[in-house]
Amino acid sequence: MPHLFSYGTLQKEQVQLETFGRILQGEKDTLSEYKLRLIEITDPEVLRKSGQKYHPVLHFSGNNEDQVEGILFEVTENEILQADEYEVDDYKRIETIFVSGKKGFIYVGK
Repeated sequence: MPHLFSYGTLQKEQVQLETFGRILQGEKDTLSEYKLRLIEITDPEVLRKSGQKYHPVLHFSGNNEDQVEGILFEVTENEILQADEYEVDDYKRIETIFVSGKKGFIYVGK
């Protein structure tokens, strides 16, 4: 089963219910060599679901001291596509390895 790393609004139960139709199960994990920045969201549907105008976005720093904590959720292939729909065009999905050694998808800034 694929893993999806959330460091922001996908951790909210309301967003999960509206995006996937269920509450996701996951474990805390950490991503190295990334920093968080904020971007302004203009998509009305994403704004409605999240209730937030500014969302965090990952940017690769290459510095091992930079770490982002979040939740590594177990999702289906179909739910990955649903997450792609939720994440606006400012994000792209890539696969990476976490501090735990697990592999999963993250959304980074384009």
